[in-house]
Amino acid sequence: MARRRALSAREVESIKTSGVHWVAQSLYMQVRPENGTRSWLFRCSIDGKNHWIGLGACRDVPLSDARDEADQLRIGHRRGVNPLHSRMPVPVQPEDEHTPTAPTFRECAEAYIASHAPTWKNNKHIAGWERSLADYAGPVMGSIPVDQISIDHVMKVVEPIWLAKPETARRTLSRIEHVIAWAIAAGHRAGDNPATREAVRYLLPKANRKRVRHHPAVPVSEMPALMKELEALNSTSSEALQWTILTACRTGETLGAEWSEIDLEKRLWTIPADRTKTGKEHVVPLSTTAICLLESPTGERTGLLFPGPKGRLGVMAMLQCLRGLREGATVHGMRSTFRDWCAEQGISRELAERALAHIVPGVEGAYLRSDLLEQRRPIMQSWADYCAGTGTLMQDESSIAST
Repeated sequence: MARRRALSAREVESIKTSGVHWVAQSLYMQVRPENGTRSWLFRCSIDGKNHWIGLGACRDVPLSDARDEADQLRIGHRRGVNPLHSRMPVPVQPEDEHTPTAPTFRECAEAYIASHAPTWKNNKHIAGWERSLADYAGPVMGSIPVDQISIDHVMKVVEPIWLAKPETARRTLSRIEHVIAWAIAAGHRAGDNPATREAVRYLLPKANRKRVRHHPAVPVSEMPALMKELEALNSTSSEALQWTILTACRTGETLGAEWSEIDLEKRLWTIPADRTKTGKEHVVPLSTTAICLLESPTGERTGLLFPGPKGRLGVMAMLQCLRGLREGATVHGMRSTFRDWCAEQGISRELAERALAHIVPGVEGAYLRSDLLEQRRPIMQSWADYCAGTGTLMQDESSIAST
């Protein structure tokens, strides 16, 4: 069985329940029920009987010292030295003594999320983990020690939603698997992981995933008219939406755009890695039309490009602006419109995907390391010209299209 990880000082400090609690190998902490006093205990077995030896009050003896002394007593005991000869045993009420249990699944889930959240993309991803584990796994196994979680518990979580909500069930199962795998690595349980696909594949029917619903997009032919309508609105929301369309970027990238990311001399917008979906910095060449959108009437060039009335523009601002003009259309769908336009112009797949900050999969993507920035400049300008109603087919850009 995997060795359990010793508790940290913070974990020890959080223990308030009366009783005897495992802290490290052979080291325990006793919390007295009558007054809440805490003391260290060393446990050893002599002639088949457990003996408890006091190592001092927690307020007087630091955790590190208690662990060192427990280690010395344990090593000496293994070498034949009876610890009772150097220390007096202390009485421990039988009802207080219990076999320490592993942390609950909920505690493990919280620990897993806390340790991995700094590397995740955004708060939405973190919230998705917390919500699915709390809503679905929590009621079934949240309070159960992680070393007692079985495949029956896992099935009680995912089986009721496997057919009704296949994508939610799949994600929940995967997250349970990760939490239990973390618990195994941390020494809180041993044996196989009961939440792997291999463990449950024969117990669950085949779930048909719902067909992917693409974001509704405005037809390419309607873009010049739409851009004129947006320009006429003369609002921060409409300007932010025009910027999003002209740069073919994502909603969150526009909402968080700051002046410090703009290089007017080189006509570039550098989106930092922590605000992109791919987690990589993305540089967007700016068209003349996009530069014109940055002409601030106050002349200020600090803070957000498109601030809202209370700081950052709301996430629904651009969508409401768009739906007031094109019912059912979505802001993200504009990226699809741009991609359709690229295809109609004969622009190469590599350039179109780089403009959208997509990761090219497979061997092709592995070898294509350049961001093709200079090749993308005329494309973004031609897209802006088309949206303004002045563009023509990029027949003279054949060299770029075949790059």
